[in-house]
Amino acid sequence: MASHGRAAFHSHSKRLAEWLLGPHMLAFVPAIALSAFWIAGELALVTVALGLPILYLLAGTLTDARAAQIREVDATTGLPLQNQLETDIDKLGLTCRDTGRKSALYLIQLEEFDALSQRYGQEAAATLLERLAERFRALVREEDTIYWLGGARFAVLVAPVPQFELETAIQLASRLQSAAEEPVSVNMQALFLSSAIGFCLSTRSPENTTDAWIKAADTALNEAARNAPSSIRAYSAEMGETSMKREALTREAFFALDNGEIAPWFQPQLSTDTGRVTGFEALARWHHPKRGTVAPAEFLPALQDSGQMERLGEVVLYGALTALKAWDRAGFYVPCVAVNFTAEELRNPKLAEKIRWDLDRFDLAPNRLTIEVLETIVAGSPEDAAARNLAALAKLGCRIDLDDFGTGHASITAIRQFAIERIKIDRSFISRVDKDQEQQRMVSAIQTMAERLGLETLAEGVETSGEHAMLGQLGCAHVQGFAIARPMPFDETLGWLTQHNSKLGALPQIRGGNAI
Repeated sequence: MASHGRAAFHSHSKRLAEWLLGPHMLAFVPAIALSAFWIAGELALVTVALGLPILYLLAGTLTDARAAQIREVDATTGLPLQNQLETDIDKLGLTCRDTGRKSALYLIQLEEFDALSQRYGQEAAATLLERLAERFRALVREEDTIYWLGGARFAVLVAPVPQFELETAIQLASRLQSAAEEPVSVNMQALFLSSAIGFCLSTRSPENTTDAWIKAADTALNEAARNAPSSIRAYSAEMGETSMKREALTREAFFALDNGEIAPWFQPQLSTDTGRVTGFEALARWHHPKRGTVAPAEFLPALQDSGQMERLGEVVLYGALTALKAWDRAGFYVPCVAVNFTAEELRNPKLAEKIRWDLDRFDLAPNRLTIEVLETIVAGSPEDAAARNLAALAKLGCRIDLDDFGTGHASITAIRQFAIERIKIDRSFISRVDKDQEQQRMVSAIQTMAERLGLETLAEGVETSGEHAMLGQLGCAHVQGFAIARPMPFDETLGWLTQHNSKLGALPQIRGGNAI
């Protein structure tokens, strides 16, 4: 109560000072000067007439009045910028606290904006931003303010109103999203974008500060972007707690990369014809000293959000090449190791040269490294950096595997263009393939296509011996999954290889036929 009273006194004192020193008080200078003349004579008149304007000037009243009329705006969108948003929130927050009125801060992020800019050019991107700014301005009230925060982000600050509940806020968010996602015509070309929106009501801000309100809205936006495309999220206390946990996890993961807690584990791949090991896939795993094994679905998004995926790729690649040399020294022949490469890694213009250097450093032939890429990457433009890197790696001699085949949009032309050697049939086609004839027909169709294109196939996610046997009969050359072995640390692979090789003589030949 005492702190609330001091805050109220400070607020009223500040408003009184602003009123006394406001520019409107200059209108009273003649009256004050005349009163001084009547009371104290001519010297008082001169002193007041000259002294008061100087006093106001020194106090910054005239400068502040002029500055209040000048708002820095972006030349393209005509909208005020981030620093003005912070200034306006300072004032608006004070108004809401003093009057009990309500407001909301919206953050809008245009998805795929960077890709669109690269494809159509900066001029088209600027036109798009200008048109969207016009739409947003037309959508909100005159007293509400739209801001451009740079890149693909806008903000909307709602002027204080007596009532502004969650349902009303969601309705406004939906209208903003619809305005953002309507096609924009640029140079006779219709451009389409999706958008993520996060907002925070003034009544839900965790603290009565500008930074806290902006951070809360940003937390909601990040949550919306994580559930993209076209998601809307309102900030809540639970979301704030989740965000704090995620930030803590991100910090831990950052250090875990340094101290070796995150490292590649290895899952074997077998030939259905001979039963021999045809390779291992290197999969990132985090063994936390207190929590034990942390699931990839938990820590990979944290690394993604913090921009650490490329660094993780370096850790996994180094561990994979180290493992290959160690298997060679131990007398086990492992033909290759497969490493997953993200879109971010494949866009690195120096990737091919870096991998060439790594292979030379470990004295390994390029065909012992398999590059695994998702269909979405192969389905992209053949002119982008990822495509050029894949072509360079294939030319170097590395094997290229197409991961999760059947879930994306890779064309046959793209498969041939990128020198794909093997397609990995997604688990969704493998599940219950030994019991479901529809699954058998699907795998058989994929297998026929692969054979016509001269490609090998690998079935991933094989979880039962029945699935393993049926895939061999359908002609799938390689299998991988829990039915063979779970991912394991490198040290365990040595014992597993010894045990597996000792049983090879007893394995039946299960490949052949065309059972459907």
